[in-house]
Amino acid sequence: MWFSASVGRAGVPAKKGALKAGFWGAMAVVLLMQWLPTLSHADDVPLAVSVQAFVKPEGNRLNVLLRVPMDALGEIDFPKRGVPGFLIFSEADDEIATAINAYILGNIRFYEDGRPLDEYEVLNARVSLPSDRSFTSYEEALVNIRSPRLEDSVNLYWRQGLLDVLIQYPIQSQDSRFSVDSRLAILGVETNTVLRYVLPNGAERPFSFIGNPGMVGLDPSWFQASWRFIVMGFKHILEGKDHILFLLCLVIPFRNLRALVPVITSFTVAHSITLISSVFGVVPSALWFPPLIETLIALSIVYMAFENIIGFKQENRWLVTFGFGLVHGFGFSFLLTESMQFAGAHLLTALLSFNVGVELGQLLFLCIAIPTLMVIFRYMVAERMGVILMSALVAHSAWHWMAERWTTLMAYDIEAPVINREFWVSVTQWGILLMVAIAVLWAMQNLFGRYFASHPAADAVESPQA
Repeated sequence: MWFSASVGRAGVPAKKGALKAGFWGAMAVVLLMQWLPTLSHADDVPLAVSVQAFVKPEGNRLNVLLRVPMDALGEIDFPKRGVPGFLIFSEADDEIATAINAYILGNIRFYEDGRPLDEYEVLNARVSLPSDRSFTSYEEALVNIRSPRLEDSVNLYWRQGLLDVLIQYPIQSQDSRFSVDSRLAILGVETNTVLRYVLPNGAERPFSFIGNPGMVGLDPSWFQASWRFIVMGFKHILEGKDHILFLLCLVIPFRNLRALVPVITSFTVAHSITLISSVFGVVPSALWFPPLIETLIALSIVYMAFENIIGFKQENRWLVTFGFGLVHGFGFSFLLTESMQFAGAHLLTALLSFNVGVELGQLLFLCIAIPTLMVIFRYMVAERMGVILMSALVAHSAWHWMAERWTTLMAYDIEAPVINREFWVSVTQWGILLMVAIAVLWAMQNLFGRYFASHPAADAVESPQA
């Protein structure tokens, strides 16, 4: 056993940097800039830090294997020899223990069925060479951590070393549901954590997140996965300016839910089709595809805004909205595809829950936007003039977005696809997606045909024709 940590949590170190510009005032900023070249490297905060981890429940213990670059442990004065500062491995035990307590134990916490695991024991720790590749598997990483430390004759500049740690937590059962609250963003300006949860049956579940992701369920229940993705979809629709402006374009000419039913329904159905298909891999892997979709989303806002200005027929607008909804679905998928790692074994549940969250966010926006527009058009500006002015403002913002995104898109080298097996598989997938969209479009045409027949006055009342 290397050393043991006491029960409880270690404190978090103070913010790096001996000089505090806020303390000295504006003059100290100038002095700091003058003295910056002479500052010790010990006060540097690395720009990018990559942390690797394995988590595996075994019997009545939870094994956690962590690999942290020593470059992120800048405040620890490790014993060094020579120039530029080779690590003296035989004399570094105390400093390694201090680094583990200050930087790791205080910034990562595990839970068993929602109960925090406050008891732990650091079983092993050693410094590895930057060329070591043992963290490719749990077994190799475990063997490496348990191996003897490197000899002092090895010339390793201390900042290039990798600190490997084995921490063990007592647990009730290996079949419990575990979660982690990682706050390792303190290690660098941008901390990327790659964590692999090894299930009792040997299967691995990989996670990759930047900064502090909050509570992450390593093997979430269907309810935990569902709630996480509902919240994610809800936040995404409300935080996405382009999606909000598109919805605003749909709402401006209509101030009642009856008139909005076919428009919002077509948008919801359309983005659900492409969102689901994207999660299951029906999306180009080319780097230029996301910028293309972002450009088309901005174009959809510009088009709908101009349509508000020049006028339209309500029975045709749901069709246009359906087409743009397919594009917005791909936009939603860029976030969802990266987040499916948090779904565990509940991929379909997470997908549907994200959609529910998006719809709840849309509903909240409608509940706020509709009465607000009614008040504006009744007391502040004439309806027709208000529709034109608000749509023009929206079009102005979206036009700038579209121009910027088009410039980004043109920076990519877009080449003709290679005709091979993967190409024909992709064509088949897109063909299936197209047939699904046409079938849904046909069903909605029949549905809305009956809807407009039963509400003949809706178009005449709500369409903002000049």
